[in-house]
Amino acid sequence: MSHDNLPAQTSQDEQAAIAAATAALPAHRPRRTDVDPRAARRAERQIALMFLGSALMTVLFIVAFVVIPVDQNVYIWGFGTVNASNIALGVTFGLAILLIGTGAIHWSKKLMNEKEEVQMRHSLASTPQDRESAIEAFDTYSADSGFAQRPVIRRSLITAMALFPIPMVVMLRDLGPLPGTVLRETLWQKGSRIVIDPTERPVRPSDLPIGGLISAMPADLPEVQHEEGNLNARAKAAIILVRMEPQEIVSQQGENWDYGGILAFSKICTHVGCPIALYEQRSHHLLCPCHQSTFDLADSGNVVFGPAARRLPQLPITIDPEGFLVAVDGFAEPVGPSFWERGDA
Repeated sequence: MSHDNLPAQTSQDEQAAIAAATAALPAHRPRRTDVDPRAARRAERQIALMFLGSALMTVLFIVAFVVIPVDQNVYIWGFGTVNASNIALGVTFGLAILLIGTGAIHWSKKLMNEKEEVQMRHSLASTPQDRESAIEAFDTYSADSGFAQRPVIRRSLITAMALFPIPMVVMLRDLGPLPGTVLRETLWQKGSRIVIDPTERPVRPSDLPIGGLISAMPADLPEVQHEEGNLNARAKAAIILVRMEPQEIVSQQGENWDYGGILAFSKICTHVGCPIALYEQRSHHLLCPCHQSTFDLADSGNVVFGPAARRLPQLPITIDPEGFLVAVDGFAEPVGPSFWERGDA
């Protein structure tokens, strides 16, 4: 037992305690790899093969991820019919992790220094002598591990660890298609007829009294929703219609986007996407019940209170030859909460 790593000034009591603890340790029994260079080289090759095997499994994971169709099934005895992609990805990624761990354990059991040592614990405050001793101990243990002296293990481990994170990056990238322009587009377009949600009855201007509010949607929403099998289109296309005296309208997001005092706004809060329909007739404020964002519908749907960072998008409307309300065009800006690709708040 060497006392080189202990502080320069050690009390006699500490020295006696170290000596007693050292004497109580069992006699060191060298391993075969400690006395047989051939066994050490064989263990080194085994460890390197494990690390390289992990790297190979990582590469095979990526190949399986790209090549095997997600809907392909195979029959495996004892398991039955299973998804080929899931089996291939699970086996390759699991083996990549297993081989790195097994190689590290084998390395520590066969080649790293396993001499028993006794070290006294001192206060957390480190003296310059302690820091020097720590550096010396690090250098000593680094040499004992053989990391610097065994380039095959070092390089194979670095290769395995460098490739290991790649499957996670690949899987994160392929969680789904990039949004593209999907978040900017809705079902609203020129001529889209406005119908009441959920009765699907077309709306005439006379159906909406002063101070009234109607939840509405485009006429083709139910059909699209049935085809897609989800509520994504509804989450972007839901609107509210409100009516006020034309002279009460302070501003709009476009010239003459109302029709006879009837305004159409997105029903989706720009904070976190909650549907909102709490309307205060006198102030023309629309309140989101989730986080109390408040929008002034008489003033371009601007935010007057709460955490929302953007106004409610307005839908320009008019009437068709049959006298029903229709959209003049789609929304001029994305509806709902902000997202990275917007380029603004």
